Amino acid sequence: MWKYILRRSIQAIPLLIIISIISFILITIAPGDPLDMYRSSEGAEAVDTTAIESKLGLDKPLYIQYFSWLKLLVLDGNLGYSFEDGRPVMEKILERIPATMLLMGVAIFLSVIIAVPIGVYSAVKKYSWFDNLFTSFTYVGIAVPSFYLALMVILVFSLKLDLFPPSDMMSNYDEFDLMDRIKHLVLPASVLCFGLIATKSRFTRSSMLEVIKQDYVRTARAKGVSEKKVIYKHALRNALLPLITILGLQLPSLFAGALFIEQVFAWPGMGRLAINAIYVRDYQVIMGTTMFAGVMVVLGNLVADILYAIVDPRIQYSKN
Repeated sequence: MWKYILRRSIQAIPLLIIISIISFILITIAPGDPLDMYRSSEGAEAVDTTAIESKLGLDKPLYIQYFSWLKLLVLDGNLGYSFEDGRPVMEKILERIPATMLLMGVAIFLSVIIAVPIGVYSAVKKYSWFDNLFTSFTYVGIAVPSFYLALMVILVFSLKLDLFPPSDMMSNYDEFDLMDRIKHLVLPASVLCFGLIATKSRFTRSSMLEVIKQDYVRTARAKGVSEKKVIYKHALRNALLPLITILGLQLPSLFAGALFIEQVFAWPGMGRLAINAIYVRDYQVIMGTTMFAGVMVVLGNLVADILYAIVDPRIQYSKN
């Protein structure tokens, strides 16, 4: 297993380089440039944009800019310095990662513990009123845009009912208040996991319907094994295999969803950092957050493969 993990990690290096090249090209050819924030500031007439452009390295050809960024990353482990405030990009990202990991972690945890039981019960009670209700829910969960749902829950639960705070991560940053943080977390985490619940429960139902038709399940029932044991011991483990794949591959899309959720709820995480960087054309920060998302794609696939081997002992990656 460790040899497989090492091999996959090495194979990911060319992929991340390709991601960085494509991202750099798309970022730099997009309309606008970092100098716009200086031109639009007060006293813009007195600002020497040519000197600033030279200082930031924006006067050099694109390939020189890219290789300078890559050299800094490989040799120093540095993602560069923000054009906006001059701070190291890595420092800014590390400040925001805990908030994003908290939001995403809670959303993933809630989606799994809610979606799996719903999907299993819906498969066992196929075509029942519960299954029909569940099917309607999945359509709504997949179709409703997360940013629209976020605005609706803020309108209802914050502005109308005044049950939860509409924005930010906490009320007071000077002291730790667990209940206050939980209240701030409820709405963004619920919105982020809403679509995940619909997707995961749908996959769990479909997978479970396939598994309970297998011969070994019928054999277990013929031997007099209780229905509960047949479902949760024999069938569920194999039914979870497709869900594990989806769980690993959803990490990058979950990060993309967090971009909008964090912006709507003013959550101080990676997503909000990336959106603000796009507004001011801060190339270095955009590249840093993009590479972070690329690493998440690689890790998501790797985690899915490892969990596959844990759930299904027949898979032995170390022998490949």
